[in-house]
Amino acid sequence: MSRFTLPRDIYHGKGALEALKTFEGKRAIICTGGGSMKRGGFLQKVEEYLKEAGMETELFEGIEPDPSVETVMKGAEAMQKFQPDWIVAIGGGSPIDAAKAMWIKYEYPDTTFEDMCKVFGLPKLRTKAKFCAISSTSGTATEVTAFSIITDYQKGIKFPIADFEITPDVAIVDPELAHTMPKKLVAHTGMDAMTHAVEAYVSTANCDYTDPLAIHAIEMIQKNLVKSYNEDMDARDAMHNAQCLAGMAFSNALLGIVHSMAHKTGAAFADLGAHIIHGAANAMYLPKVVAFNAKDETAKKRYGVIADYMHLGGKDDDEKVELLIDYLRKMNDSLNIPHSINHYGPDGLPAEQGFVPENVFLERLHDIAANAILDACTGSNPRQPSQEEMEKLLKCCYYDTEVDF
Repeated sequence: MSRFTLPRDIYHGKGALEALKTFEGKRAIICTGGGSMKRGGFLQKVEEYLKEAGMETELFEGIEPDPSVETVMKGAEAMQKFQPDWIVAIGGGSPIDAAKAMWIKYEYPDTTFEDMCKVFGLPKLRTKAKFCAISSTSGTATEVTAFSIITDYQKGIKFPIADFEITPDVAIVDPELAHTMPKKLVAHTGMDAMTHAVEAYVSTANCDYTDPLAIHAIEMIQKNLVKSYNEDMDARDAMHNAQCLAGMAFSNALLGIVHSMAHKTGAAFADLGAHIIHGAANAMYLPKVVAFNAKDETAKKRYGVIADYMHLGGKDDDEKVELLIDYLRKMNDSLNIPHSINHYGPDGLPAEQGFVPENVFLERLHDIAANAILDACTGSNPRQPSQEEMEKLLKCCYYDTEVDF
């Protein structure tokens, strides 16, 4: 038996934010990040609409990119004091992911972060509050997923929390919020969405319910991402829907080792003064993982189907896989994303000399590989890597060398 779970309601299209006027409750806490939603006037609209619905509101602001365990605990403490019956998270993936984890701690104060990370092991939520997610970026799709990514900076590891209990009750997918994204964010979140769709389609947990969502998302991203990056706002609107479709697919079909590797490299070099931004990591690793997974015949056939829907040509599946890899690399070029860790520079832009020195990468390689194998996303990857294979794959991602194993 399999399960397919989405939010109870998804409000989409321009003006969808007004759905907040219909909410019923006494108190709503609004969780948000660094200020773009306030500068765009969207945070004020959220407050106004909730007050129009008869609710008292409180703000929890300043949730950082790649939110920390400490931020989660502070937010949960604020919720304990305010006692909301609605948690409304607005912004990119970070504030929404953080608010999901805060929600768990609010409902079950004795829960530790380690408890939260037990895959599909959470107790029943909604004993105190319901959850509404409002996305401002077009990539993570956390507004419709059963996932949250929280960083433990002491360990230098991003941990995925995975449980259908944290699937939001309501998702608001209003494309006007995405118009605020800078180009770099358009690129990185867009390739995150592409990775979600591709990994969901070849995942061992794919099914008839997830495949159409993944394939249509890929078609829409192929058509619209580069245009959105180049300031075409109609394409930006389409990308906001495409990333949501990809999220619906992967929340139920799960992901693979592109995400495992991105989670475990993201904060691994934070002490050097920078993160490997999640969407950029996915963009760099995806072509390598396609080559690795295509050694599995079932995965190769499914990559061939993706290539067919993208109209890439190819006389057989081997050729279609090569054309798919080439297309993804060219897309990275169009979005100004590097191909490898050794050329990953500040702000995720290509650099002649990246911020991760070779000797540091090699020193940490064993542990990064071991942690990636243990990541929640590895289990549904179509080809299970050994420690040796994961290390070799990460080296290919560092040096941009061919995957021939």
